[in-house]
Amino acid sequence: MGGGASPRPDNRVLIPTHGRKPAPPPPPGKTILDFAGEAMGTTWSVRLVPPPESDRAVFQSAIEDELARIISLFSHWDPRSELSRLNAAPPGFWAVSEPFWDLLTKAMDLADDTNGAVDPALGALVDLWGFGPPGPRPMNAFGTNPTVPFEDEIVAARARSGWGIVRFNREARAVQQLGGVKLDLSGIAKGHAVDRVSERLTTMGATHHLVEIGGELRGAGVKPDRMPWWVELQQSPGSPSPRTVAGLFDLAVATSGDWIRNFQADGRTWSHTIDGRTGRPVDNGVSSVTVLADTALYADAMATALTVMGPAEGPAYAEAMTIAAAFVVRTDTGLTEILTPAFVAMMSEGA
Repeated sequence: MGGGASPRPDNRVLIPTHGRKPAPPPPPGKTILDFAGEAMGTTWSVRLVPPPESDRAVFQSAIEDELARIISLFSHWDPRSELSRLNAAPPGFWAVSEPFWDLLTKAMDLADDTNGAVDPALGALVDLWGFGPPGPRPMNAFGTNPTVPFEDEIVAARARSGWGIVRFNREARAVQQLGGVKLDLSGIAKGHAVDRVSERLTTMGATHHLVEIGGELRGAGVKPDRMPWWVELQQSPGSPSPRTVAGLFDLAVATSGDWIRNFQADGRTWSHTIDGRTGRPVDNGVSSVTVLADTALYADAMATALTVMGPAEGPAYAEAMTIAAAFVVRTDTGLTEILTPAFVAMMSEGA
C-alpha cells in the first residue's frame, strides 16, 4: 500500500460509507510534512498537515517516541521488552504494566470473539515454524530447503500454546506464566502502533494525517485539497482484482497475505500465519484478506482472523459482523475474489 495513489477512471475506488457524515473542517494550512523511518522490523511513514507555527522536530520526536514505547512493551524480538521478559519468566503470576494489560486483554477479547482465530498465545508454535526470534527452520541434510517440524514437536508446542491456557489475576493486574508459554502479539501490534501514532498526532493538533507501518494504514481528516488520503491496496501476486484505491477518511486498512512471509519445504509453501487449532501454518486456500475498519488494530486482527477461518467461514463471519473485507482464494481454476457486502458498499460510494 502507499500514500501517493490518486484515483483513475480504470481504478476500483473505495469510499467509506461513513463518508455521508458532515465533511471535516479544512486543514489548517497547505503544507504536508513527510516523515519516514524503520521500526518493528519494517518501515514506517507519516504524512501530516501541521497546525500553524508548529515545529517539525516535535512531530518527529513524538512519532519515534510512540514507536519506541510499543517496542519496549510488545516486541518479542527485543529480549528487553516487557513481553519478552514475561515469556522468559519462571512459572507464577507476574504483574504487568497498564498499557501491556490493556492490549493483552483486548487481544484475549478478540480471541474469544473469533474462537481463537486471533490468538495472542501462539509464540511457541511461531518459533517452532521458524517465524520467531530463534530464527528460520534448520536446513535439510542436502542444504536445499528448510525442514518441517516433526509431529511430536508440534504436539509439544501446542501444549504450551493457545489463548485458552492464559490466566489472569485481575485484582493484581497479573498474568500467569505456566512455564514455556510464549505470548506473541505481532498479529495486532503493528495495527496498535498505527493507532497510537495517529492518536498522538491528533492530540498534538495534527488532526489531518496518514500513518503507515509495514503496509498497515490509518487516515484522519483530509489533505489540503480537501481530498481524502488515497492509498493503493496490497494484492496477492496474480490476483484477479483490479487496481484498488481507498480514501482513508477516518479509516484504517490492513492486509494479511500468504506471500508476505513464508518458506518452501516438502513441495509446498508454509506461510507465517499459524492456525492454533492445528499447530500448523494456515493451509485453506486463502491467499490474502484485506480489511477496512475504523481502527488499524481491528483491521489487523480481522485480516488475520478471517485468513485462519478460511474461504467459507471467513466471509460468513465478516458478513455477520459487517466487516468490509476482500478475500483472494486459491481454487483449482486459479485465484478468485470474494467481497463482503460492506466492502461492496464502499465500492458503490466510490462509483
